[in-house]
Amino acid sequence: VQLQASGGGLVQAGGSLRLSCVASGLTSNINALGWYRQAPGKQRELVAVISSAGSTKYADSLKGRFTISRDNARDTVHLQMNNLKPEDTAVYYCNGGTYYSDGNYHPWNYWGQGTQVTVSS
Repeated sequence: VQLQASGGGLVQAGGSLRLSCVASGLTSNINALGWYRQAPGKQRELVAVISSAGSTKYADSLKGRFTISRDNARDTVHLQMNNLKPEDTAVYYCNGGTYYSDGNYHPWNYWGQGTQVTVSS
């Protein structure tokens, strides 16, 4: 499994960025792709995930500002981030996992290389 992330950068508070992740070599246990982030000194946390059927899961604090979408034909997932805040500064990682019918998500140990998002105040 390979996950290639892109789209990070430096943006001012209130701005927008769009992250993309292209997946290849997906295995049968992966029916969802998503994003996690890790800020300095903090644990990695879920941002958003989307299943191949289009079901989504977001971190509660990010609902309304972030939108995840998926192009199944290209095994690509996008994360549109609007109204960015300095606390969104982190390395964002693409992940492959299993999205269950009860809404829970299990991240398998398939991670992209990470893309840095820096939001200045």
